[in-house]
Amino acid sequence: MASLDRNRLRRLLERCQKGDVSLDEGVESLMKLTGEELGFAHIDHQREARQGFPEVVYAAGKTAAQVAAILSRLAADSQGSVMATRVSPEQAAVVQAALPEAVYDEVSRIAYLRRPIAPVDEARRILVLTAGTSDIPVAAEAALTAELMGNAVDTRYDVGVAGIHRLFAHAEEIRRANVLIVAAGMEGALASVVGGLTAKPVIAVPTSVGYGASFHGLSALLAMLNSCAAGVAVMNIDNGFGAGVLASRINHMR
Repeated sequence: MASLDRNRLRRLLERCQKGDVSLDEGVESLMKLTGEELGFAHIDHQREARQGFPEVVYAAGKTAAQVAAILSRLAADSQGSVMATRVSPEQAAVVQAALPEAVYDEVSRIAYLRRPIAPVDEARRILVLTAGTSDIPVAAEAALTAELMGNAVDTRYDVGVAGIHRLFAHAEEIRRANVLIVAAGMEGALASVVGGLTAKPVIAVPTSVGYGASFHGLSALLAMLNSCAAGVAVMNIDNGFGAGVLASRINHMR
């Protein structure tokens, strides 16, 4: 019981005490406070209480019906925004049929319900940069994830080292940002350059963009891991979601 959300538990007990909820309904609700078994998934309803954001659905490999069912249960039980990543258009159609208020962003491949529960601190901004236009889907996943988690997010795309003057045009924004996310494929050099321009944390995301010797993002991953710029953390290949979550947690620290 120590892991339960005390406020939610208190509200449930008060409703039982007042007679608004029957004993059997109260027992059923109490059983769902820690998790809910759907047969094909076990939903962690305490994720929001522990980490500040509900469990996020990874849609790849799931059927459209499974994604819709999990997201529906999360939406019914959560106070804040809920989301699913790597959602196909076919899955999105089923989700939106079950949840008409759901929004699907085709670029980031995220389906979500936006429910702001706290004001956004506009002074502490996350800046998302890409080396090229082909890196935008991964960057958009990071940007929308961070935005749904309650952050002010700016994006600047196609500012890679092949035309480095494009990056320098945003030098003031880079210095002002509280956390930066850099998505780059090919040789992944942009993360090192940005790391040398700011004193704030830089989260590098290698993308699977590039010709044969890029090895589907492995070259960019190794280059970012070997960055000579201090303060650069590296995510897995194409993991825009992970970058958005980490940037959000850093940005909310006080």
